[in-house]
Amino acid sequence: MTVTTAVDLPSRFVRFAIENLAGSATELDQAAEHPLPQSQRFAEVGLANWWLAAEFGGLGIGMESSVDIVSEMAYHDTGFTFGSFLPILGTTMIERFAHPDVARRVLSQLGVAGHSCAILASEQQAGSDLTQTATTYRGSADGARLTLNGQKYFATNADRALYHVVLARDIDDGSEYRMIVVPRDTPGVRIHQRWSMTGVRGSATYEVALENVTVPVENMLHGNGIRVLEVGLNLSRTLIAACGIGIARRIRDLSMTYAQTTLVGGRPLHLNDVFAAKLGQMEAHIETMRTQCLAAGREIDELLARGGSADPLRQGTLRSAMVAKLFCGQITWQVASIGSEIFGGGGYTRDHPIGKLVRDARYIGVVEGGEDVTRALLYARYVKPASRRR
Repeated sequence: MTVTTAVDLPSRFVRFAIENLAGSATELDQAAEHPLPQSQRFAEVGLANWWLAAEFGGLGIGMESSVDIVSEMAYHDTGFTFGSFLPILGTTMIERFAHPDVARRVLSQLGVAGHSCAILASEQQAGSDLTQTATTYRGSADGARLTLNGQKYFATNADRALYHVVLARDIDDGSEYRMIVVPRDTPGVRIHQRWSMTGVRGSATYEVALENVTVPVENMLHGNGIRVLEVGLNLSRTLIAACGIGIARRIRDLSMTYAQTTLVGGRPLHLNDVFAAKLGQMEAHIETMRTQCLAAGREIDELLARGGSADPLRQGTLRSAMVAKLFCGQITWQVASIGSEIFGGGGYTRDHPIGKLVRDARYIGVVEGGEDVTRALLYARYVKPASRRR
């Protein structure tokens, strides 16, 4: 994987966010029809799927640089940002574990035209325990095709995606899990409903049914599907965490603007010692979140730069990525709570920007593994085995 770190690249994302996202928060929060005009513009200016290598039509930007890109975009709208970077989960798995011909074809289509891909892993009964996945695949008698059946509960971008990457188990061997690439227009792929989410409403999440969906056997990714999924989750979890940086920065700036014109005890709020302490702590939180996310991004870049698929699979879920998501989820929620209090009753209304930021903040600690799930994973992978403790 070729990593681009050119300093001018992030400025293109800042400019896009200012021109296309700033001032559109209310519109994006209305759960508009997808694809959004902003998403189409994002692709037109060549920023969609920015992490893909140049050979696939992307910009080749690494994870460490992507942390600041996501922070800048999430500053203006977290939902749009989430929908924009989430395909990294699927493209990483495809690039590392798909048949070379499949990877080249799929990634080139996504990179050149700025299309999206969606991950279909979540199920209602399985929850976070992916070993309970009920969606199945069956090989044809001649070994040339796979047929999938099942119901996937939460799948962001599923309706507008060009491809779905589906977690399924072998119907004849319940212990065998695989990730399988399914074109969105394959007969039997059916969007059941779009969820009305509490926050990040600039993205679109769906329930999807798979009814006798048949694809070539070459569309199956190599390796255990759950372990392959973990590799992709390292990237998406880190960028979900980075959204918290942008949300917290926005809350800080809104609070400071408010404090310039608000009086407490006859004095400007920004001169109040209690307010100063809250904002000082907020700044410390922002810096700590960014430091952890950059560390996770740097580790992922180094791991992927080694080439091949053995190292990422052997590493599995990275401690740095899990800690980034857990910590940023907790801290962003704290910052959002403080911000809401600063604005009094207005901070608890849908009419004030803080109200939306509070709703968006909660998603960081909920999606792709809630806080209890993440703590349990950290314990099982990095505490219980004495050899992995630091």
